[in-house]
Amino acid sequence: MPSPNLHVRSVGAGPAVICLHCNASSSGQWRALAEELAADHRVLAPDLYGAGKSAGWPGQHQLSLSDEVAFISPLLGTEPGPLALVGHSYGGAVALVAGLRYPKRIKAMVLFEPTLFSLVDAQSPPPNRADGIRSAVASATAALDRGDPDEAARYFIDFWSGEGCWAATPDERKAAMAKAIANIRHWQSALFGEPAGLAAFASLQMPILYLQGGRSPKSAQAVAEVLIPVLPNVRVLRFPELGHMAPVTHPQVVNAAIADFLRESWALP
Repeated sequence: MPSPNLHVRSVGAGPAVICLHCNASSSGQWRALAEELAADHRVLAPDLYGAGKSAGWPGQHQLSLSDEVAFISPLLGTEPGPLALVGHSYGGAVALVAGLRYPKRIKAMVLFEPTLFSLVDAQSPPPNRADGIRSAVASATAALDRGDPDEAARYFIDFWSGEGCWAATPDERKAAMAKAIANIRHWQSALFGEPAGLAAFASLQMPILYLQGGRSPKSAQAVAEVLIPVLPNVRVLRFPELGHMAPVTHPQVVNAAIADFLRESWALP
């Protein structure tokens, strides 16, 4: 059973699909995908640490991706049959580390631009193509230190979604996102400090669909350029006119690609 500190959305029946959300988001970002898959799959969408209705990180050390995997391990370890993982951004990075820990349990994986920036730094120490997100995080943490979570969220959201996106965000959504930004130091530590090297991910034998946005920031593109060549069973699908937040801004297009890949993975009609 999941921990009482872990909130999980669950719908449908059939082979299990675990959907992992991006930073400053929650399991709610996968509602449309869950509805699309529910006829043939059991869809489980957890809130990661400090997101949605899940508890915040209780540890004394900085949060790691392995800590996130351990948090959702009741889903990864006890769901019957093989699993599929779907991860966007930070959720994609969590999915990759879960793949290393549960290689025999995971039948297929869909990654929309996993933000595993440690791989970029390992290949080429800073300054490098991850400097854009590094700068955005530095500006956001400085704003938090000034007691201005709204400004911190603006730096972070506008980096990923484009200048002016935060200002255009409805007020009812801003509150939750500004609250979530308090976790930014944990996110930075997890994504830049992941100890698994590039060679570890070459061991992932399951089919992987790697989705990319043609208008995504260079920092996300840099991860793809390093990671894709080492994945032994990867298929790449690029959406030229979309950006890093396409699973949120254009869910119909992205979800259709995910659903097709999962149906193929389980040979469903």
